[in-house]
Amino acid sequence: MSKLMIVGCGGVASVAIQKCCQNSEVFDEIMIASRTLSKCEALKEKLQPTTKTRISTGAVDANDMRDVSSWIKTWHPDAVLNVALPYQDLTIMDACLDAGVHYIDTANYEAEDTEDPRWRAIYEERCKRLGFTAYFDYSWQWAYQDKFKEAGLTALLGSGFDPGVTSVFAAYAQKHYFDEIHTIDILDCNGGDHGYPFATNFNPELNLREVSAPGSYWEDGKWIEIPAMSIKREYDFPQVGKKDMYLLHHEEIESLAKNIPGVKRIRFFMTFGQSYLTHMKCLENVGMLRTDPVNFRGQKIVPIQFLKELLPDPAFLGPRTVGKTNIGCIFTGVKDGKEKSIYIYNVCDHQECYKELGSQAVSYTTGVPAMIGSMLVVNGQWQKPGVYNVEEFDPDPFMEALNRWGLPWVVCENPKLVD
Repeated sequence: MSKLMIVGCGGVASVAIQKCCQNSEVFDEIMIASRTLSKCEALKEKLQPTTKTRISTGAVDANDMRDVSSWIKTWHPDAVLNVALPYQDLTIMDACLDAGVHYIDTANYEAEDTEDPRWRAIYEERCKRLGFTAYFDYSWQWAYQDKFKEAGLTALLGSGFDPGVTSVFAAYAQKHYFDEIHTIDILDCNGGDHGYPFATNFNPELNLREVSAPGSYWEDGKWIEIPAMSIKREYDFPQVGKKDMYLLHHEEIESLAKNIPGVKRIRFFMTFGQSYLTHMKCLENVGMLRTDPVNFRGQKIVPIQFLKELLPDPAFLGPRTVGKTNIGCIFTGVKDGKEKSIYIYNVCDHQECYKELGSQAVSYTTGVPAMIGSMLVVNGQWQKPGVYNVEEFDPDPFMEALNRWGLPWVVCENPKLVD
């Protein structure tokens, strides 16, 4: 039995919270902590009559380390699940160290102010040294390794779907199917239709920053960067059909290159429809994807943050989204001296997710693994002092939990490969 403090109350957080409440055998008490207390209270009012898990709420400023730490010290959770914004990762990690509890998140650190001189200097040095220009990377959180190790605490990074489940798929493939993995292609297909001319399936600010940035992949020990959306492939996804997909930079490439010995190439592809791409390019061309402040009638506003307020809230796409997602990994390598290839994937139905939890599948596929990672940390199966990505732990209990908690997976031998 354990207590989990959950920071955040958006679409992904709502799924993770509801899954914790379904898992009362592990989580006998949770605290929902967010900037907007009314959202926490509304979710508590909805869930408390349906679960044995005791629910508390609190208004927390996730940008203020002292405020987060104060809540942790008052409430005494066993761990903190961070499903707030990636801008707040370091603040919440510092709070966990200060209060002495384990830490779990779903996405790596990303700077909100990309013009901050101190951050910019470190960022530009990293660009030259590593060869990719994405604003997000793991170096900031990996730097906490010694702090968490000395404190005897676990920090589990990237316990969503991608990153998260895709990385566990890699660890599982390495453990059970290969002597050595040579290539990994991560394929993220959203075959859903929400009916809007343009909307994003998770935080618009983060989504658009990620998609409009240069793509990159890992090959032969180094990063290769390409112009945004310049590599396109078509793939026939099980239960979804043929979709165009584009090579993007994605965070799990960085950790898998570090943690999967012998891997020669790692790529990440995501599907997009033409309407999405046309709208995104138009918004980019008129400056609406800018991340630096502009002066408007005496007020400083960040264009992409203003755009976020105009677009549909991903948390409310569930009722109108139909279709399925298919997210997985194609692995090639060797086993017993012979070449081998497998495809491990999950298919998730948007409407089934909505019927169960009131969410669409993109939030569901991230929120369920967040609960599973938290469960494995608090029950001791994935506890080790230091900072670790999910693929550094035994994948078997995570894979078993995926089947139990709503994300069943399939292993396909000899799949069609991506050229």
